[in-house]
Amino acid sequence: MKKYISKIALALAVIMFGCNDEFLDRQPLDEISNEAFWNTENDLRVYNNSLYDMARDDNNVPILMGHHNGFSSHRWGIWHLSGFSDNTAPRHPRHDYFQRIRAGRHQVPDNAGQQWFGYRGWDFVRAINFGMENYDKAEVTDEVRNQYIGEARLFRGWFYGEKVHKFSDVQWVEQTLNIDDDEVLNGERDSREFVMGKVLEDLQFAAQNLPDDWGDGNAPGRLNRWAALLVLSRIALYEGTWQKYHNLGDPAPWFQAAADAAEDLIMNGPYSLYSTGDPTMDYNAIHRMTDLSGNPEVLYWRRYELGIFTNHVQSYHRGYNGGATKSMVEDYLCTDGLPITSSPLYQGDEVFENIFENRDPRLRQTVLHPDDQAFYMYGNTDPSVADYPKIQGQTKPGQSSTTGYHIIKVYDVNAAHATYNTSSTPAIILRFGEALLNYAEAKAELGTITQGDLDMSINLLRSRVAMPAMTMSPPMDPRYANDGISPLLVEIRRERRVELFMEGGRYDDIRRWGQGKKFEDKDLGMRWDAANQGRFDPDGESTIGVFEVDGVPYLDVYAGTDYEVPIFDESKHYLWPIPIAEISQNPNLGQNPGWGAGE
Repeated sequence: MKKYISKIALALAVIMFGCNDEFLDRQPLDEISNEAFWNTENDLRVYNNSLYDMARDDNNVPILMGHHNGFSSHRWGIWHLSGFSDNTAPRHPRHDYFQRIRAGRHQVPDNAGQQWFGYRGWDFVRAINFGMENYDKAEVTDEVRNQYIGEARLFRGWFYGEKVHKFSDVQWVEQTLNIDDDEVLNGERDSREFVMGKVLEDLQFAAQNLPDDWGDGNAPGRLNRWAALLVLSRIALYEGTWQKYHNLGDPAPWFQAAADAAEDLIMNGPYSLYSTGDPTMDYNAIHRMTDLSGNPEVLYWRRYELGIFTNHVQSYHRGYNGGATKSMVEDYLCTDGLPITSSPLYQGDEVFENIFENRDPRLRQTVLHPDDQAFYMYGNTDPSVADYPKIQGQTKPGQSSTTGYHIIKVYDVNAAHATYNTSSTPAIILRFGEALLNYAEAKAELGTITQGDLDMSINLLRSRVAMPAMTMSPPMDPRYANDGISPLLVEIRRERRVELFMEGGRYDDIRRWGQGKKFEDKDLGMRWDAANQGRFDPDGESTIGVFEVDGVPYLDVYAGTDYEVPIFDESKHYLWPIPIAEISQNPNLGQNPGWGAGE
C-alpha cells in the first residue's frame, strides 16, 4: 500500500508544480549532495569523524588498535597481538590463528577474510582520498584546512606503514578509484621504497599541520600533532631497522626522522610519565584505569561506554592469553640493574615466589605473585580458597594459565567478570613511554647516543619503578651475545620488551630486527619439577606437557600439538602472503617470496 501512496504523491507533485524547474532541481530533504556539503570547518570535522569511525574496525584497519567491539574483542585487539610473539602462549582454539603464525605453520589464505589484520581495508584509503579531493572546496583558511588534511594524511600514512610492515610492496593509491580505473586496479604493487617515501611525506605533513591541542580534553578526542610525532617516530624506526637488518638500503635518514620526531614530542609536548611516587604500583595502575581523560602519559586512547560501544576483552584476555612465557619473565633485570644470568641477587626459580625477589618492580606489576591475588581479586575467586598459579586442566578454584605466569598488568576484576559483552575497559593506543623508547633506540642505531639521551628517555622509565639508571656501557647478557648487536642495544631492546609488554609491538619488533630465528625457541612456562608439581598440582591434573632445559623440566605449552616444534623460514616468514583471491583478481600483484600456492 505504501508503494502506491508514494506513486500517487509523486504524481500529484508533478501535476501541482508542472514545469517548475526550480522545484525539480531542489535537493532531497533527507540527503546532502557532495556539491552542497563542503562549505565550513564543521563539514570537514564531520567528514573526518567518519574516518575515526572506520578506524574502529581493528580487523580491517588495524592502526588505532583497541579492543574492537562486543564479541569480536576475543580475537581483534591490541592485547591479543602478543600471541604472535614469544611474550605470551595462548592455547585456546579461538586463538589458533595467533598460535599458527607464531609457530610458522600458516599458509597462503584463500581470501582476505581468512587473514586477520591482513591484506584489506582499502575502502578506508578510498574514503581518505575522497576527502582529499574535496577539502579545498570549504571556505576556511589554509591553516584550518591543513589541520583536517593533516588528520587524513596521518591516517593514510599510518595505514600504509602497517601494510608495508606485513607485505612490503603494496599499491600506493592517492585518488578515488572507480571501477574503470584499470591501470591501478590491475596494476603491479609499488616498491617498498616508493611507498614508504609517500608514507613519510604524509606523516611529516601531519606533524607539521595538526594542532597541538584540539581543545577536546584528551577524552579521548582527536589525534593531535604530538600523536602524529609518535606515529612518525614508530614507523620511521621500524623502517630504519628493517632497512638495516634486512640489508635493503640506507637506514640513517629513517633513524634520524624517528629520533627527531620523538625528541620534539619529548622536549616540547605536554606529556610525561604517570607517577604518584609509588614504584610498586604506578606502572600497573595506568593500565587498569577505567577513564584516561587528561592522563599525562596517554596521547590517545579508545573509550567504551555501556549501551554505546562495549567490549568483553577482559573476559577473553584472562582466559585466552595463556600467560607470560618463561622467556619474558626471565628478561626482567634484577634490582642491581643486572640480568639474571649475572646478578648475585637472583634467587632462581626453584621456589615460585623467588622469581619476584630482587627484580624489576614491573615484573610483579605484570605477572601475578600469589600473595597479590586478594588485592587484584584475580579470577574473581575467594582468596581463602584460591591457590595460584593454576595450570590448564586443574579443577581447583580460579583462572587457569598455560604457563603459570598469570598476567595482571591489564587485569581488572570488575570488567573481567562484567555482564557478557558490556565491559567498558578502555584501550591505550598511544602513550608517552613509547616515545622515550623510540628515541633511545633511534639514537643508538645512529651511533650518536649519549648518557644525556639515556637520562631523558629510558632512565625516566626506570626511575618510575626505582630501578638503577642505564649507562652507556652495560655488561653483555650472555643470552644475547650472538645477536650481533652491542650490549647497549641489547639493553634498549630489553627495556622495550619489558615496558611495552602486552601493548602489541613485540612481533613486529622481532621481525624488523631480523631476529626471526628467536621464534624457533619453544614457548615455555614455569619450572615444573617434582617440588612445584607436588605443591601446585598434587593430583596431577595439568594437561600441559614439560620440556627440560639443562635437565630442569618446565611447562611446554604446545607439547602434543601441531605447534610443538616452531619453525621460522627466513626466506618467507618475515612477510605475510598475499591472499589467493586477491591475486586471482589481479595477477599483477604477484606473491611474496617463498609463498607459493598452498604454502
